[in-house]
Amino acid sequence: MSTAMESLKYQEKEPDMMRNSPYWAHISSTGQIQSLWDHLMGTSSLAKAFAQSFGGEEQAELAAVAHDIGKYSSAFQKRLRGESFQVDHSTAGAVECWQLRQPFAAFAVAGHHSGLPDGGSRTDTPDGATLWSRLKRKERGWLEPYEDWKQELRLPAKAQIPNFLKQPGPEWVFFTRMLYSCLVDADFLDTETFMEGKEREHNIISMEQLWDKLQHYLSGWFPPKGELNEQRCKILKQCIQAGENQVQGLFSLTVPTGGGKTIASLAFALAHAKKHGLRRIIYVIPYTSIIEQTAEVFRKILGEENVLEHHSNLLYDLEGEANPHTIQLAKATENWEMPIIVTTAVQFFESLYAYRSSQCRKLHNIPDSVIIFDEAQMLPIPYLRPCIWAISQLVKNYNVSALLCTATQPALQPLFHEFLPGFPIQELCPADISSQKVFRRVSFRQIGRLTWKELADQINSRHQVLCIVNTRKAAQEVYGQLTGTDNFHLSTLMCPAHRRQQLSEIRHRLNQGLPCRVISTSLIEAGVDVDFPTVYREMAGLDSVLQAAGRCNREGKQPADESMVFLFEGESNIPPLFSTSIGAGKQVINQYKNIASPEAIHEYFHQLLDLTGEKAQDKEQILPLLKSEFFPFRTIGERFRLIDSPTKTIYIPLEEGAALVEQLRSGMGNRKLFRQLGPYSVSVYDQHFAALDRAGDLEVLENGTAILRNMMLYSQETGLSLEADSGKALFV
Repeated sequence: MSTAMESLKYQEKEPDMMRNSPYWAHISSTGQIQSLWDHLMGTSSLAKAFAQSFGGEEQAELAAVAHDIGKYSSAFQKRLRGESFQVDHSTAGAVECWQLRQPFAAFAVAGHHSGLPDGGSRTDTPDGATLWSRLKRKERGWLEPYEDWKQELRLPAKAQIPNFLKQPGPEWVFFTRMLYSCLVDADFLDTETFMEGKEREHNIISMEQLWDKLQHYLSGWFPPKGELNEQRCKILKQCIQAGENQVQGLFSLTVPTGGGKTIASLAFALAHAKKHGLRRIIYVIPYTSIIEQTAEVFRKILGEENVLEHHSNLLYDLEGEANPHTIQLAKATENWEMPIIVTTAVQFFESLYAYRSSQCRKLHNIPDSVIIFDEAQMLPIPYLRPCIWAISQLVKNYNVSALLCTATQPALQPLFHEFLPGFPIQELCPADISSQKVFRRVSFRQIGRLTWKELADQINSRHQVLCIVNTRKAAQEVYGQLTGTDNFHLSTLMCPAHRRQQLSEIRHRLNQGLPCRVISTSLIEAGVDVDFPTVYREMAGLDSVLQAAGRCNREGKQPADESMVFLFEGESNIPPLFSTSIGAGKQVINQYKNIASPEAIHEYFHQLLDLTGEKAQDKEQILPLLKSEFFPFRTIGERFRLIDSPTKTIYIPLEEGAALVEQLRSGMGNRKLFRQLGPYSVSVYDQHFAALDRAGDLEVLENGTAILRNMMLYSQETGLSLEADSGKALFV
């Protein structure tokens, strides 16, 4: 008899007795009591529904029924009624699942409060944090007696697993994390419903309705006006046809900058989701600056109530000006229960490898989706293999279609062939469409090595020009040698609020034809919508060069031979971080006449991956850990950090940030405050931080957070100075 039938039979047998059970799960703020049986049945129903899309419903039901049976102990019941007891209630259910030889459910239950543990080994002692340690607590009699659960519940002797788990392997770890997601989200939601006295409001708009909204938006595109818009519409139609006709799988969309790939990829995703009955679309983007821009476009097209923007720089107000919409959005960030998700690569991939419940709640809402990886060439090389493996798992076993979307498609086919054999990457846009002459909007010219003074002289001679250099120090030095007014600087030494102001003014001046000379680091390259007649780019990887070129003559308003992208080598030494990509880029740039051709781009990424090597593409050795028989969930979660630079944050008391910094000084330090402070923060390397601290330019609080004390070091033009108050230069 299946688990579902056993549960239903038992519920039908004595429902009134169970609801009047003397065993409690929760007490609300109004004194209402939720019986333990009610909570387990409610959690079970939700978890089973969540896991159905990937065949894990019986495992989810088992884990949900077992997860709180430790609350049947008299000690826990006394604690709930107000007595002082410390009770480990999670281990009991894990022990029962383990004894049934159900390791997936055992891990999920053990971690439903403290996070998924490492499996450990039989030699672990019972006072440890591994699953083996916790199982030994039962053997040693360390757990409070909880046998009364058998008066109300029965656990099935067997719970089925999906067919793709028949053989041991890394898939077991991935599935366990998905199962864990179903359990913890169901547990949270059932508890929340009881405590608040009502269920969450759900956005039940269909993909068909979203498709209709997109069609309404696109109605003004036809007939297209101008050659460029005509080609954009051809790409759009091609993507819609592919979405309606292609079976699920792995796709790429390789469209030159300015080809309308954001709307075209959305159109593919909606058509594909409608065709295959998929539940949501997840847009994964490398930078928050692009996310804000993309999410705004999607809200305009599909309605703000249907789009969730989720990243570290965005805080939904649950106090002050909170309203039903912001409350719904805030809750949706917990589990992604929205039809359109726009998020960062950091949020997406770190959640897939996380062990904490707060990060994992959303995972069960990733299956049955179209996932678009925008700017796919930005997947970080040190974590490339684990990222590609995770995408492959989703496509192979969790009913996901994945789209790699970029103007410079990385050579990832060999990796996907390794992890996802039988799923070739299908290109949505044929080369004869995307390689049309209309997309060749610039000409490239190498101009050799320049001193910063020589470079500044050339920039000074231009009316409107963008210059991109490789380091923040170079940006400040070149900017400092410009003359006159109408000059702008952009780098991450400026806090995000400051950069947004600068970008707004830059766009205004470009649109009005006013003088505008900009010195920037690479932050302006990916997805920032600006259009300069001329661009200077310090030698870099080919992908960066082509992204920079996308900021030149973006709308095709002038001939390609008059829209120059000048490639130069600066006076500084090549930073070690960029040496491999610059080396591969220089070789391909010197080898190919048309460096924007698919052949040149493929050769560049092929060389780049060969130069880095397999080990460097998984620097934390995540994939070998996945193959470990010890199920090291916590170890993997702690090691997988997509952004892992040795930097420290300094908060700048600038404009609205000044009042927020005062709150920080007063002792406040909650999550909301730190998110509000995000737009007024600058990240610096350790040696920069140490020099500022030694010079007395920082105020370091007891909790370790740092505030810029000497505001003379923060310029409205260039942000935080690279020199401490002593005047000593810090680093390259």
